[in-house]
Amino acid sequence: MIRLIIVDDHAIVRHGLKQLLAFAPDIGVVGEAGGGEELQQVLGRTDCDVVQLDMNMPGLAGVELIKWICDTHPHVAILVLSMHVEGQIASRALKAGASGYLTKDSEPEILIGAIRKVAQGGRFIDAALVETLVFDHDPAGSAPHEGLSERELQVFLMLAAGKTISEIASALFLSIKTVSTHKFRLMRKMNFQTSTDLVRYAIRHRLIDG
Repeated sequence: MIRLIIVDDHAIVRHGLKQLLAFAPDIGVVGEAGGGEELQQVLGRTDCDVVQLDMNMPGLAGVELIKWICDTHPHVAILVLSMHVEGQIASRALKAGASGYLTKDSEPEILIGAIRKVAQGGRFIDAALVETLVFDHDPAGSAPHEGLSERELQVFLMLAAGKTISEIASALFLSIKTVSTHKFRLMRKMNFQTSTDLVRYAIRHRLIDG
């Protein structure tokens, strides 16, 4: 039996995944968490084989959470199930230690197959993302946004999606001042003069839908 913990900040998503995985007799959901901090507690008392997690959650999340799992529970495989279909984001997750990455619009059979594969020590990424990773690769160097910290990238994507500073602060459980600082730093790193520059860059690099 593959012991799985589901990590997503949306309760309805966790519920839906548990219902879906109930049809896989070799996979058992042994725990769930709404974020990184809660996962730390769950992993402290629950043995599991695979952690399936979303990249974009309040608090400890993304690459930081993946690295923490790898450091403290190296025997646990990590499968990212994310809304982001960008090759750069998938690449960051895999380089941090995730064993697999697929998007939330994947078919149920693909998700179940991915869980089985990473549980056996393999790696998994669906065909569409493999193609994106190959053709988005820049042999001359990394894209500028890859130099952002995990939190700066998170704020960047939310700004590009039209979220206000207040909305981002509320979603990430951060102060408005902290989010404003992240915005200032990422704008400086990316050499953006206006928010329009930020949105145009995100669309051009397919970080959001244009």
